[in-house]
Amino acid sequence: MQRFLLSWGAAIFLLGDLTCPGQAGIGEKLQLQIIYFNFEMVQVTWNASEYSGTNLTFLYTFSSEGEYDQCTRYILQHSHTVGCLLDTNDDGILYFSIRNGLQPVLTESRWITDYLKPSSPRGLRFLWCKEQVTVTCSNLSYGDFLYEVQHRSTFDTTWQSKEEKTCHVTVRGLDAEKCYYLRARVKTDELSYGPSTYPSDWSEVTFWQGGQRRDSCPEEQQAVEPKFPKFILICSLVSLLTVWLLLLSLWKLRRVKKLLIPSIPDPKASFPGLFEQHQGNFQQEWIKDTQDVAQLNKMGSGGEQDCGPEDALVVQVANVPKTMGPVCLKMGDEESSRGSLQFPHQLPKGGNVVSLGGFTFVTSDNSYVML
Repeated sequence: MQRFLLSWGAAIFLLGDLTCPGQAGIGEKLQLQIIYFNFEMVQVTWNASEYSGTNLTFLYTFSSEGEYDQCTRYILQHSHTVGCLLDTNDDGILYFSIRNGLQPVLTESRWITDYLKPSSPRGLRFLWCKEQVTVTCSNLSYGDFLYEVQHRSTFDTTWQSKEEKTCHVTVRGLDAEKCYYLRARVKTDELSYGPSTYPSDWSEVTFWQGGQRRDSCPEEQQAVEPKFPKFILICSLVSLLTVWLLLLSLWKLRRVKKLLIPSIPDPKASFPGLFEQHQGNFQQEWIKDTQDVAQLNKMGSGGEQDCGPEDALVVQVANVPKTMGPVCLKMGDEESSRGSLQFPHQLPKGGNVVSLGGFTFVTSDNSYVML
């Protein structure tokens, strides 16, 4: 209730100041930063580009009805005022006015606890027990704080945090063989102080291994280097080996299949011309070409068989050393001719016997007969 009344009074005070002629819009160019250090000191700094090189005056009061006091501890930068330090332990409102000579530049009021920054934890104690450590310290005099402890091993790239409402934080799941970095700080509860507060500075980093404090961790550089490239290299090698084994297995399987189940040769490649000329059926095409062959004997008018070039039977046998020409026989000599044309009792070996028009031929695999 008191805080509400003070804020309400601050709003009335601001409305009264904003009625000053010529002040509207001047404070927009002035950037402020307020930090309340551990309920002990307020630091107000400003940065105004329009007033660079000008010594601004800071007037303040902690009472809505009190008179302004001038700052006695200015923060200087290049011999010009850029801020003011105020000693106070009050949980109230700061009324202030920044002026350039007698002209007001900015007049406002702020609740200083909204910009609280607690002090770092002091007197940290570390109690190790197997795979956990308990960090303790003295609690701050004010409440609504969070005590944060962070740890990181030499094999970690990021910090891991643990928070408690009191300075009694236990971190579990640690490895006694690893070297750890430990640090702590204090944070404000946003529900109690708002979102504009600041966490405290980190405490000094301490090094621990096996429950014993060390001066440093021997593998400090390894903590910065990521472990992912080595892992990616191993995964890549395993993937390449798996692909190579798979291809080798497919190749072996193809060879085994070819050995056990040989492929049937294509007749097109083995017998050229069979499919181009005979459509793959040589027997039917041969019958079609030979079924209309004319008779060998042709009777003349004189009762004798005429021999002429048009009646000659031409027989061509490939790879046969002897060729039999046409023979003319008379009717009277038919019986003698029959006896003279008797085949020997033993046929030559190594071929097939072909009979055409009373003639018998012995052919080999590479022979053919053209009529």
